[in-house]
Amino acid sequence: MSPIILFVEILSVLFIAYSVLGWTLYFMQPKFLYKPVKEMPYSPAELGLDYEKVTLTTSDNVNLTSWYIPSDRNSYTVLFCHGNGGNIMHRLDSLNMFYQLGLNCFIFDYRGYGTSQGKPSEEGTYLDAAAAYQWLIKEKSIPPEKIIIFGRSLGGSIAAQLASNVSAKSLVIESGFTSYADIGKKFYPYMPVRWFARFKYNTIEYLKNVNMPIMFVHSRDDEVVPFEFGLRLYEAANEPKDFTEICGYHNDGFLVSAEVYKKAWKKWIKYLDSDVDQQKTSVRI
Repeated sequence: MSPIILFVEILSVLFIAYSVLGWTLYFMQPKFLYKPVKEMPYSPAELGLDYEKVTLTTSDNVNLTSWYIPSDRNSYTVLFCHGNGGNIMHRLDSLNMFYQLGLNCFIFDYRGYGTSQGKPSEEGTYLDAAAAYQWLIKEKSIPPEKIIIFGRSLGGSIAAQLASNVSAKSLVIESGFTSYADIGKKFYPYMPVRWFARFKYNTIEYLKNVNMPIMFVHSRDDEVVPFEFGLRLYEAANEPKDFTEICGYHNDGFLVSAEVYKKAWKKWIKYLDSDVDQQKTSVRI
């Protein structure tokens, strides 16, 4: 066999292998992105928290499970968009922390998560967040200026998309990424990710249309969404804005850095109370 033929055969094998890998990644993306857990053996009651179990109905008639945990103070309500794994039960530590901060909290499961109906999709997650927002406005009569839209990880993109379309007092993004394609390119630099990407979750684009105070929280130790993504989101966001650095891994940073984390939230709430957000200037806390 001549060297030329051998070289062509090797290239052919590599091309086939590369194509198979690419198409496998393409078709498996929903399973890589969405990792719901159905079982929900625990609730806020395990922490001694009073809560209301709510069934939301989205605009496309999907029923979602959600919890409303009221605070004993007349404060803001956090609309919590969680990450891509587990379900609302896995956010009990955060719910307890928000309660300790004197914040009401409303957390919902995306379609296909926990006991929510349906199957997760990008458009579906946006509709789910919109349904949660509308429930707070219509059923609880909570005015937009008393709502803080909060998203962690994948939820950061969902929260940003919601905030770009509705009014609220503030947006908070924790451990967020700039876009689905960007995060894919970071971990698969050898693949034409933008060609194969089935999702957008273009957080950095949504931020262009967000006109409310924004706080970003990110850990330098984050092994899932690198710290640089948080910085890029902060740089792209409109004023007023703030960035809080914490430490710890992607899923436990808020616990590892609990004191820093709670202090940042307290100062952010104080800032929101001051109404200086009407001044388009950056806030440093």
